[in-house]
Amino acid sequence: MRTNPATASAAETVDISKLSRMSGVTSRTLRHYDAIGLLPPSDTTPDGRRRYGRDEVLRLQHILVLRELGTPLGDIATIVEADDPAVTIATLRDHLGALTAERDRFARLAATVATTIDSLERGTTMTNEQLLDGFEHRKYEPEARERWGDDAVDRSNARWKALGTEGQQRHLDAHREVVEALGAAIRVGFAPDSDEVQEIVTKHHAWLSLFWTPTAETYRGITQMYVDDERFRRNYDEVAPGAAALLRDAADIWASRHLS
Repeated sequence: MRTNPATASAAETVDISKLSRMSGVTSRTLRHYDAIGLLPPSDTTPDGRRRYGRDEVLRLQHILVLRELGTPLGDIATIVEADDPAVTIATLRDHLGALTAERDRFARLAATVATTIDSLERGTTMTNEQLLDGFEHRKYEPEARERWGDDAVDRSNARWKALGTEGQQRHLDAHREVVEALGAAIRVGFAPDSDEVQEIVTKHHAWLSLFWTPTAETYRGITQMYVDDERFRRNYDEVAPGAAALLRDAADIWASRHLS
């Protein structure tokens, strides 16, 4: 009796090592996903090796798409638990829309970089607007409006526009300097209450205050969010793991000294 290829494919399982190679997710992470109930294997062999079937691979794809979109792990678990094919399909359509928008944004960035290279090689001049085409500062605006309200976001947008292209670039550069300084402080081993780290926090607070002047409570809250929200934490920790936590701890001290 011949086996239906589609049935065989659906029944096929892979072990954790192969799934790791296929997906680029480390075996350690897959074991962690199992431990927290996010991605249990379809079966475990007598020697303890995890095996995964088609349903688990599909679930992993869903997890990885959400992770690429910057969704916190706790929210990922809630989303993928929907045991309804119609809900899953609708959710994946939303993800596809977000990924397509991100693809288009990167296409604009790639075109900008390519044009810049051509301009430099030819010795021609690009305008500031052309140089910064595709760098969108309003990526998280809908979320910001929900979290902080329309008035606060509108004021921030007005202040951002008033900076002009050069001012906007200086503002972006100032934040990058803060991030890199935090990374250097982590590598050297400076404590949150050290003069060096407190100076970094002073610059961060000044950078933030260009759009909105936080109180002690709100400053502590936003630096805590930098740690809790994976998207923000990744932005700081890319230079050195723990940079976001260092900023939060140092901001708590700075707020007690300057904002209480």
